[in-house]
Amino acid sequence: MTSKIHVLADKIMAGFRLQRGDDFSLLFDTPLEELSAEAGRLQKHFCGQHVDLCTIINGRSGRCSENCKYCAQAACHHTGIDEYPFLPQEEIIANARANQEAGVNRFAIVTSGRALGGAEFDQAIATYEKMRDTLTIDLCASHGIISREQFRRLRAAGVTSYHHNIETSRRYFPQICTSHTYEDRIKTIKIAQEEGLCVCSGGIIGMGETWEDRLDMAISLAELHITSIPINALMPIKGTGLENQPRLTPEEIMRTIAIFRFINPEANIRLAAGRKLLPENGAAAFTQGASASITGNMLTTSGTTIKEDLAMLDKLGLSNA
Repeated sequence: MTSKIHVLADKIMAGFRLQRGDDFSLLFDTPLEELSAEAGRLQKHFCGQHVDLCTIINGRSGRCSENCKYCAQAACHHTGIDEYPFLPQEEIIANARANQEAGVNRFAIVTSGRALGGAEFDQAIATYEKMRDTLTIDLCASHGIISREQFRRLRAAGVTSYHHNIETSRRYFPQICTSHTYEDRIKTIKIAQEEGLCVCSGGIIGMGETWEDRLDMAISLAELHITSIPINALMPIKGTGLENQPRLTPEEIMRTIAIFRFINPEANIRLAAGRKLLPENGAAAFTQGASASITGNMLTTSGTTIKEDLAMLDKLGLSNA
């Protein structure tokens, strides 16, 4: 007998989409092995054998005015991280070129703070323009809650994608941040889309939220038509407001990935922080719902190298080409 979750996957491949108000109990009641297998079937149907790899550089670090409980860069936390202004153009471009030559699909400059502005934003624009003119790697930006005019300048400078997480559900967001609102983030995403940028937006699981909050986040991203969804598993950092939060189990992470694939079947579900909580650095996830990942030697992936990820994908019969 064909299982109910198999039938649901078939319906989704035929065009059906889960929406707010539907009965989602099947996604929670189905044994994980079966759910993940069907998520993998959806992934193969919509994404084929391709896995999108991106890298980031921390273009400006620390001294952030916002009070997000998970963040090591918030000025209200005492984490001992390096603090520095916007990096020199030469350093950023050298990093982007190395990632391009290593075979990565896209490169992002990420900066701390509520919004990048003034002279530092001008520096960022000049850096993007130089990369646009000298490199072929796709460019992504993550500069906070910026204005419509800033989005126009980013697009003109060669940026094609903007990263801006919603982080969690609308209900739970005030438990994580009070210095700006969930609606501030939604508004920023919509302006980016209106100005012609693709948006990469997801969130963090393991911050004390419920499964209903995770479900709400997945549905909200579908309603926003997000095409790249990073799923971060919280790695508690000493000195932050969530330093004592217990780490998630691999089973929780894998079920979350599968749920996000069922609700956002055409999106790139992207592994981000917390990959090392999964066996073999998440190898199984790439055939069970995840079609993208952050890679490279950086904090979020805890030392996962591009070479190692490319070798893993090749072993799995997948490619980022």
